[in-house]
Amino acid sequence: MASCFRGPLPGRHSLLLLLLQVSLAQERAVATSLLSGYFGTKSRYEEVNQHLLQDPLSLGPPEPGYLLPSAACAPLQLRALIRHGTRFPTEKQIRKLGQLHRLLRSQEPPCAAAQQFAHWDMWYQPDMDGKLAPEGRLDMEQLAQRLAARFPGLFSPQRRFALASSSKHRCVESSAAFRKGLQLALHRQSPGRDIENEETEINDKLMRFFDHCEKFITCVEENATAMYEVDAFKQGPEMKRVLEKIAATLCIPVRELNADLVQVAFFTCSFELAVKNVNSPWCLLFNEEDAKVLEYLNDLKQYWKRGYGYDINSRSSCILFQDIFKHLDKAIAESKRTAVSSRWAAQLSWSQAAPY
Repeated sequence: MASCFRGPLPGRHSLLLLLLQVSLAQERAVATSLLSGYFGTKSRYEEVNQHLLQDPLSLGPPEPGYLLPSAACAPLQLRALIRHGTRFPTEKQIRKLGQLHRLLRSQEPPCAAAQQFAHWDMWYQPDMDGKLAPEGRLDMEQLAQRLAARFPGLFSPQRRFALASSSKHRCVESSAAFRKGLQLALHRQSPGRDIENEETEINDKLMRFFDHCEKFITCVEENATAMYEVDAFKQGPEMKRVLEKIAATLCIPVRELNADLVQVAFFTCSFELAVKNVNSPWCLLFNEEDAKVLEYLNDLKQYWKRGYGYDINSRSSCILFQDIFKHLDKAIAESKRTAVSSRWAAQLSWSQAAPY
């Protein structure tokens, strides 16, 4: 029988290489899936709302236990405090990753497990420094369109919008991306309405209240002992186990690693998924038990630096919440007085509650 195949048959080595690449890709995907629940504020927004992976404009199913208002309920005003979209790593994180990458590349010869990291493309540059990533712009554009679909009476061409942001570049860019998404939503109702060029108020006193609280700066931000519990955990048995395991995997002396380098490798696993939507080889370094330890380390830092660890952490935010409730109370009072809802439909603000 005549063969229709033309050209040389694929060699056994080529086939084995293809199978190896497929197997490695599957291994990365499994590792990323196991770890993604422990990425904290560096998670993809879609991890929380899985339906967005199928349709980024979907409002999704109703949350169990959270009933939507009845049709008889008329929304008066929406105030939203919004975290910035997906960002690149900070300069500090990128420099630590570069340090780890150089360490692995300096091995002569590198062990098999370390080779894929030594050959990994270190594409992050220091000038990215926490800036909004392209995926972060999409986050904000799509969020605007979902909010407009959720509250069509508020997000209408006749209503007015106020936007405020901190001076952080990623927050300013997030507000601009949100305006673009809102413009798309409003254009479907009224093609002539243009809000893309409307100004965003820069207000660090509200959006970065912690930078304007002298007691917080003195007692927490610039206090060398404020993070004592974090430093103690970095030297504790849980982190020691993770360090020893990673060092053994990469065939390097454990003395050349520290908690910060291991943590930045874990962060890179999360950034690669959030920024590039890829399953990073860095994820292969960790199992679920490692992820629990590193998640706890990050949570511990946020607890003492931004959370309930010190009373001043929450008190410093009072100015922001007073402002939120003042405007909500004003909208209610105006509605009762005039029986007409305020023309101000939404006041939206961008901040970064946990900038690390």
